[in-house]
Amino acid sequence: MNRRDLLKASAVAGAAGALPRFATAQPAQNRVLKMVPQANLTSLDPIWTTANITRNHGHMIFDSLYGLDANFVPQPQMAEGHVLDDGGKTVTITLRPGLKFHDGEPVRAQDAVPSIARWMKRNPFGQKLATVVESLEVVDDRRLRFKLKRPFPLLFKALGQVSNSPAFIMPQRLAETDAFQQVREAIGSGPFKFKADEFNSGSLVVYERFADYVPLSSGTPSLTAGPKIAHFDRVEWNIITDASTAAAALQTGEIDWYEQPPPEIQQLLRRNRGIAIEAIDPLPLTGILRFNHLHAPFNDKKMRQAILPAISQEDFMQAVVGTDASIYRTGVGLFTPGTPLANDAGLAPLMGPRSIDRAKALMREAGYTNQLMRLIGPTDILAPAAMTQVGADLVRRLGFNADIALSDWGTTVTRRASREPVERNGWSMLFTSFSSVDFVDPAAHFPMRANGANAWFGWPTVPRLEELRDAWFEAPDLATEQRLAREMQTVAMDDLPYVPIGSYMSMTAIRRNLTGRVPGLALFWNIRRT
Repeated sequence: MNRRDLLKASAVAGAAGALPRFATAQPAQNRVLKMVPQANLTSLDPIWTTANITRNHGHMIFDSLYGLDANFVPQPQMAEGHVLDDGGKTVTITLRPGLKFHDGEPVRAQDAVPSIARWMKRNPFGQKLATVVESLEVVDDRRLRFKLKRPFPLLFKALGQVSNSPAFIMPQRLAETDAFQQVREAIGSGPFKFKADEFNSGSLVVYERFADYVPLSSGTPSLTAGPKIAHFDRVEWNIITDASTAAAALQTGEIDWYEQPPPEIQQLLRRNRGIAIEAIDPLPLTGILRFNHLHAPFNDKKMRQAILPAISQEDFMQAVVGTDASIYRTGVGLFTPGTPLANDAGLAPLMGPRSIDRAKALMREAGYTNQLMRLIGPTDILAPAAMTQVGADLVRRLGFNADIALSDWGTTVTRRASREPVERNGWSMLFTSFSSVDFVDPAAHFPMRANGANAWFGWPTVPRLEELRDAWFEAPDLATEQRLAREMQTVAMDDLPYVPIGSYMSMTAIRRNLTGRVPGLALFWNIRRT
């Protein structure tokens, strides 16, 4: 399916002056940054959900003990430093002095300990760390101590994780919330604070510069490491789902940044010399087809395998970014292209000529007899929406008895947590994408986990994949990591916890008078207006 079949060309046919006008109040320009984010913010808890929009919200208001630089090397952030004793089995971390939460309370070890404990229950990297933690305790207000069963060299990388569900530090009263229940307040200690009194889901999210935030006094800003300096007094996320309206607002200067314009809109915006179109992340994001392993039809491995001959990574990626082959990748497996663990093991079923007829034959062999399946997906977020449209066309051509259940992204995120069968409003299949940092290695790779009820939505059970993942944490060198990565991908492409459907560069549109943007995510520290 070509992208032109998904979106109406009329969205970009008119000149900017003919597009709908987006009107907002205009505070002092140099103190306010206005942005159209990738999706609506429906959850305020970055531990409870893996939605990228909530992760971005988390980086606005929370901070972590360690940050990761662009080379994924951990650097102290809220931590002043650490001391290792007992051969690395005892790790004492000291907080920087003067840290405060947005409600004026000091940040203490008493806040950090339950925050980390809650994070370890949900995050794949944290879950692995929990298996080697004998105890995590408060020493005093500024010190916390890990006592480990054995040395864990990746501890600081885990605590500095950038990807979904980072180890953000929350006030104790929030951190003690059940990890499987949402925190309802958004009180952090980061460079910006959330304006709950102005929050209007579906319309506006507002952040203010936190005057008491103390950035690092030295270092170079790099991903989430280094000084985080807020140059704007106020940041507004304007939720505009109509691409033409968002484009018009960017061209007239009523907004400054459009996080994820669709390809047709990018073509329009490139004509404006005041706007830059650039990759938000120097590495590509990966799209996935996720199965629900709990219920028919995809609780049967043969049914999951049956559709592989019909999967065209090119079709899915062109739906997301258009036909420019320089900004998408095919032949993609479990790991982010261009990173050390990326490989081609087990990818043969996704290569070569594609065949709907072959897939139909395999479906018959697997015993498909017109059982109902439900594809859920959003309409209001670029990549998942585009991939869902291609997927909907695909399942219809394959002859599935398919219910295509489209909604807004917030509803999709809530609905995917249901473990009910299709007959009770459950789901069978969904499409989404993950940032480059999520798939760099197995540590924080949510969809690769195959530990049944504790896995990410879809809940696959593949013991061998879990064994190989555990072995990766013990790998003594890169060559061993790469060998294990090939084995993991071979197992995954046979059992199919998910199907990788290609990688793409996420392009963002930003006014050229903004400089200092930190690449990687939609990050708002260090950016300024010239």
